[in-house]
Order: sequence, then structure tokens, then C-alpha cells
Amino acid sequence: MSARDPARRAAELRDLLERANRAYYVHARPIMPDAEFDRLLRELTDLEASHPDLADPTSPTQRVGGEPIKGFRTVAHSKPMLSIDNTYDEAELREWHARVLRGLGGVGGLFADEPPWLVCDPKIDGVAVSVRWEKGTLALALTRGDGTRGDDITHNARTIRSIPLRLDGDAPAILEVRGEIYMPLEEFERINAQREADELDPFMNPRNATAGTLKQLDPKAVARRRLAFVAHGRGEVSDPAFASSHSGFLDRLRTLGVPVNPIQARGRKIEDMTRAIENFAAHRHEMPYATDGMVVRVDDWSVQDRLGTTAKSPRWIIAYKYPAERRFTRLLRVEPQVGKSGRITPRAIMEPTLIAGTIVQHATLHNYGRVRVMRTDLTVDEPSDPGTHLCIGDTVEIEKAGEIIPYVLRVVLDKRPKGAKRVEAPDACPVCGGPVEVEPPGARDDPTLETERRCINPECPAQVREKIIWFAGRKQMDIEGLGEKTVDLIRATAGTDRPVPLDSFADVFRLHEHRDALVGLERMGEKSVDNLLAGIEQAKSRGLARVLAGMGIRHVGDTTARAIARAFPDLDALLAAKVWQLMPMAVNRMSSTRRRQLTGSPDPVEPVYETGLGEDTAPVVYGYLHSAAARKTFADLKRLGVDLTSHDYRAPGRAASRPDSPFAGKTIVLTGTLETFDRTALTERLESLGAKVTGSVSKNTDLVIAGESAGSKLDKARALGVEVWDEAKLLRHLPE
Repeated sequence: MSARDPARRAAELRDLLERANRAYYVHARPIMPDAEFDRLLRELTDLEASHPDLADPTSPTQRVGGEPIKGFRTVAHSKPMLSIDNTYDEAELREWHARVLRGLGGVGGLFADEPPWLVCDPKIDGVAVSVRWEKGTLALALTRGDGTRGDDITHNARTIRSIPLRLDGDAPAILEVRGEIYMPLEEFERINAQREADELDPFMNPRNATAGTLKQLDPKAVARRRLAFVAHGRGEVSDPAFASSHSGFLDRLRTLGVPVNPIQARGRKIEDMTRAIENFAAHRHEMPYATDGMVVRVDDWSVQDRLGTTAKSPRWIIAYKYPAERRFTRLLRVEPQVGKSGRITPRAIMEPTLIAGTIVQHATLHNYGRVRVMRTDLTVDEPSDPGTHLCIGDTVEIEKAGEIIPYVLRVVLDKRPKGAKRVEAPDACPVCGGPVEVEPPGARDDPTLETERRCINPECPAQVREKIIWFAGRKQMDIEGLGEKTVDLIRATAGTDRPVPLDSFADVFRLHEHRDALVGLERMGEKSVDNLLAGIEQAKSRGLARVLAGMGIRHVGDTTARAIARAFPDLDALLAAKVWQLMPMAVNRMSSTRRRQLTGSPDPVEPVYETGLGEDTAPVVYGYLHSAAARKTFADLKRLGVDLTSHDYRAPGRAASRPDSPFAGKTIVLTGTLETFDRTALTERLESLGAKVTGSVSKNTDLVIAGESAGSKLDKARALGVEVWDEAKLLRHLPE
């Protein structure tokens, strides 16, 4: 019946997809694998495109983002979003509690016998927002702004799957919650890995990444970042009987499908709160989000109202922040590194120091503009001094930004040695001596503005070296024996009487022509050379996905390369595709005018392929694939016997995995050393069976496969109650 009734089928799909969202984000109990969710979403998208009368602004299909906006409008908050006082000290936390009790009448007051209930929960390091639903439908999302007015980010909030477009159940006519939009750590790591592959500066911490994402004018760009939301407070609520306490409010929100943090401690004594803070400190690095503290508040709203607020902060709440671990060390030198696209990045080499559990000796300085205006003051949120030019021998203070990435905070000027030399930006490429390009253009006149310095010589040896090392890497062509040292050894023969060329991807597969010269190299020998050549021969059969991943194409890492290879049977089919065919769902979401411009038809068009690329990235990849350089590379590789067919291709309509596979729809983490499997090969095999393999354990992990010497991931899995298999059990369940 519903298959013949588009309206009924659309309603069924919307209900199922929203229930899946709530199960995933609110209850942490997924009811379907990601692949099934995506399949149903595509069905609903196609149905709505074929029947425009079924359009619904609260449909799950609207989460991919609409048209870009021209700018943000500023809107007044219905109730001010006040800041919260912070403390890093337990004594100050106890003093806050004493002030609360004094504010309620002290020893002889109303709460003399039973102090008011307190509650605390994690302080997620994200961007504070106010989200408003009217008659159960998402109406407005604002940033904190100055506390009285904020930026309208509703167009971006709609793309965040954990923010309900429509509330579930009987909601007040107006329900406004205060909460945090944040970037999950797994997503943060994915984005930074892609940015590094594209030779862009990595985001320093998830909060900055989130703030930058929410400033995007194009909601499609926000949708690709997979942000999340958690509610932690109230704004305007039209029904006074909705809740009477913070803990009760969160319970009610959960029933409506609004995500809240499940970690919460409640008690009447301040010792209950300090114990919870101490306990969470031991586990906070295991959470799927960045957190810098715990928020302690009076639970009862009527008591909160009695306590009131100061000019900037409520008296009934305080944030206990864990101090960031920082260390002082000495800058030994700064090395300019040339990446595979020519980008020149200054890298700090420091005296080794232990910080947040690891030895830190290196840190990126991002660009030479920052080198010229290094911060010296940490007394306020923004530097109050004009900065200083970094010098060799400077004492610098470092921390792990978000306790993840080593970061140089500032220079300690009063410890600068006499006669210290400034770190200077190279006027020419430090490797090839070729010309450099500086961005933005105005940086030539004001060097402190510099954001990028790039070698523009495409034959720069450093770029060629980085590309070949990347090409031979484990997740790319996986050529054992062709690592960094071997590449350098081979390339060092240039100019000798027996040179071995290694200046292109094709040269890798021509190395067998130079066997005698390779045997004569230091530390090579016949056995090493034969093993290397055998590895190169094996690499010829890796298939299209590995070749694409190895070429260093912008926006194409190993995951996107496999997605492309699943969509096309071989390179010729990929090159025959139009650019719009590489954009999953994007074409059908365009206006009819834009669709006509791109495809020649105002109607939804087929086929489009699930490549992992979007409206912005697909043209970049398409342009490279059809460039003269890429065409020559593909022709050379084909002539040398490199397999350019897809080993991952799935014909339309073919099941993505065996229906009886125990791995279908499961999120799996691999840890420790496995005797039978190479990690990359096992990842690919599990994904072919319908699994999603991730790098970190969370409450959403279904299975951890642990080999020898498994460490913190295994400990975390046990703490969260995640199922753990050893290698023997894995072998029993893998299909022949």
C-alpha cells in the first residue's frame, strides 16, 4: 500500500529515520547500520524530488543543507545567555558552595538541616548555543554572541543530526534550551588527517574547529563536518509545569528526543561534587568529545531563582576546569618542511619534554606570519602585546591543544639569550632553490600577514620525494622496502655514473630495469633488492582504489578512494563520468536552474555515484583526473602493467555485504598486534562485509578486536562494556 502511496511512504520513511536519529544520539542504541540509514535517506530524497508537493521543512532530507546565505543576522536572546564563573581550585569550589549557603540564609536559614541538592556534569569544549522549538518544530538557533544578542545559525543547526527538527511527544508551545555544539574527536581526527593530506594547517582543537565550521555561510559545508549537539540548560519555556529542576529538565528533554549528557552526579554535599570531579578526571580522556571540566550547579530552579545573578554570571552555578598541562622548553631550531604540494611549513625542534603523557620534541608553527608575531602574554584571552619575532634559543611554553596536538603557546621574553637570531622565512625553496609564492598578496608589504609560503616549482625534489613516499605507503600501494630511507638512497644516485631515476610514480615500476645499480647501493644487497622488486611487482595488482589513494589527489584519501572504486569498475569508467555524476545527492538538491546549468536537465538525473565527494570537492577531483599530468601518469602506469580495475566495485543493486555476515552494520575497532592479518587488509575485508572500522572506542562501538599488546583501547572497551574478540574468535567468524 505505502509503496503505491507516495505520501504514506514518505511519512513512514521520515518516522523511521527520525527514530533512528533519536536511538543513535539520545539513547546511544543504534537501531540500524549507517548503510541502511543512507539507503532509506536516498529513497526519501528521490521520493520528495519526484513529488514536490511532499516537501516538508522538518524532513530528514533537509539536513544536507540548503543554499548558502549572504551573511549572519543578529537576533536578541529571549533570556540572556550569561557566562559562568570558572575555578581551577577545589578551595574556590568550596568557597562558592559556602556563598550559596550564605545566600540562602546561612546556619539558621531555610536549608540549615538539608543543604540544597547539587548536580554536576561534564563541561564539553564546544560552542555555546541557544536552540528554540515552537509547537514542537525547530524555529531558531543562536550563538551566545555578547549574551544578549547572538548570530542566527539556524541554517547550520538544521544540518546537525542530533538536533531534532521536530520534537517527539507533547512539548511546550515554546521550548528553548541552552547547549553545546561540538565536534566529536573521531570527526576532528578525520578532518585533520584530510587537512594534512591537503597540506592545510590542522585545526588546533575541536572547539576552534567547531567555531570555524559554524561560521560557514554554506550549510552543505557544515553538514560534511558531522557536528553534534548536547543540551545542558534552559532558556524560555512556556509551560511552568514542564520541570522544576535541572535534573528533571534534562529527563524531560530526553523523552522529547533532545540529547543530554548521560554522565551526571547528584548530591547534597560539596564532597559529592568533588568526588565526581575527581572520578571523571580519570576517565575524561576516554570520552568521544573534548572536555575541560565539570559544571556544578544548584539543582532546584526555585532555589536558583532565590540566589539570582550578578551582572555577568548566575550565583548558583560554577565551572570547575581541569588545568591544561603546560611545559617550558627551549627552541633549538626551526626547519622549513616542503610538502608534496610545495607548501613550506616551519617546524619547531625543541628540547624533549614530557607533557600529557608523551614526549614532545616537535611542533608545527603553521606559517611564517605567526613566527613573526609570536605571543608573549597569556594574561587575557587575546594577546595584549603586539607579539615578538621568534628567535633560536628562545624559551617557549607549550601545551597539547585540546590535549591532542603539541602547540607553542608563547615566548618567554625575559629568558631570551643575548644576541639570539631571528627565525627567518626562506626567500627561495629550501630544497630546490626555486621561487616561492607568498599568500595573501599583501604579505609582501606586511610579512606579519603571511598565511602561506609555497614552492611553485612542480619538479622540486622535495615535492617529488614526498609524493613517492606517500605513493609507496601502507594505505596506498603498500610497497614493502620502499620507505623514506630507501627513497632517499635511490634518489641520491642522481648525478652519479649509475643513476637510478625515481622522479615519478611510473619510475617506481621501472626499478627492475636498474637491479644491478640497486644492488650496488649501500645497505641494499641482492636479497633486499629482490624483496623490494617483488613488493613492487605485487603492488601492480593492488587495484584502482590504492592507485587513487596514492596519487595525493586533493580531497582523496584512502576512504574516498575506496568509495570511488566501489562506484566504478575501472579507470576508463571513472574518466567517462561527468562531474555531476560524482556528487552524491547534491545534484537532486540543486535548484532546477542550477541543475539545468550543470546537467542540461531541470529534472533529477541519474546515475549519480556514492563517491564521498560533494558539490565543492567533486570538481577539484574531476579537474585533476582529466589534467594532462594525470592522463600521462595513468597511461604510463597502464603500460607498465599496473592494474587500474576496481577490486571494490559494487554493481548497482548488489548487496554491500553478505546478509549472513556477523559484521554487517557493526562499528569495529582494531587494537594490538595481529599475527594473521595486516591491519589495512583486515580493515578492507571487514568493510567489504558491511562493517565500519574506526580508530577510537566509544559507547557506539559494537566490537573490539584485540591482538597482542592491546593497550588503552582494550581497557576502555572493557570499561564501557563493549564486546571484545581475540584473533582466534575473529578467524572462526570470518567467512571462507
